[in-house]
Amino acid sequence: MVKPGGPRAILLDVEGTTTPTSFVADILAPYASERMGSFLSAYAEEPAVRAALAILRLEHASEPGPDKPPPWSAADPGRYPRWLIERDRKSGALKELQGRIWEDGYRTGLLVAPLFEDVPRAFTRWTQGGRELSIFSSGSVLAQRLLFANSTSGDQTRYLSAYFDTTTGKKRDPASYARIAAARGIRPGDFLFLSDVSEELDAAKQAGMKTGLCVRRGMQEPKAPRHPIVRSFDEVP
Repeated sequence: MVKPGGPRAILLDVEGTTTPTSFVADILAPYASERMGSFLSAYAEEPAVRAALAILRLEHASEPGPDKPPPWSAADPGRYPRWLIERDRKSGALKELQGRIWEDGYRTGLLVAPLFEDVPRAFTRWTQGGRELSIFSSGSVLAQRLLFANSTSGDQTRYLSAYFDTTTGKKRDPASYARIAAARGIRPGDFLFLSDVSEELDAAKQAGMKTGLCVRRGMQEPKAPRHPIVRSFDEVP
């Protein structure tokens, strides 16, 4: 349990921390993969989509071996994005396209994001206590906003002050957390970062943040954790 005393700001991972990993792996990823081709056919001439495809084509050309992607296809530009989704690759351009596809799914009600039951309680408690809440995820800022706006607990975006994705930096790089603190005008030592990934917490700790390792029900607890264990947000004052 994180010791009382309370941080001024709380920074949150998403997958495995506020939302079950199964939602991303079993719902969001297949949803985007199945619709990637039709989305690109419909919106290929939009500047943002064209820019994302141009970046993806460069990434495709520089793919290292031995797991080579399929050839780039002008007739089916969704082939390479689908290959990336299958490998859970953290391409910023891919995340941009996925966010656009998910936006339509949330709008039509086909997608609703499940939050752990303690999350809305904690959001209310933390913000009423004067704490600022922010998100740092490998998903795009658009994807983050959509998820928290369309959750099983209703729209939670009113509790969130800022969203950060990998355009800020890699999640395992201490410099990313220093940038987030600077962007919010808050000392790193006044942040608590909660994530289910120890390596991300290592980076945040190196930047000066306090940390908590989320171990949700069904997740294996490490034998020698490097960070305080958080089994529920109810444990965080």
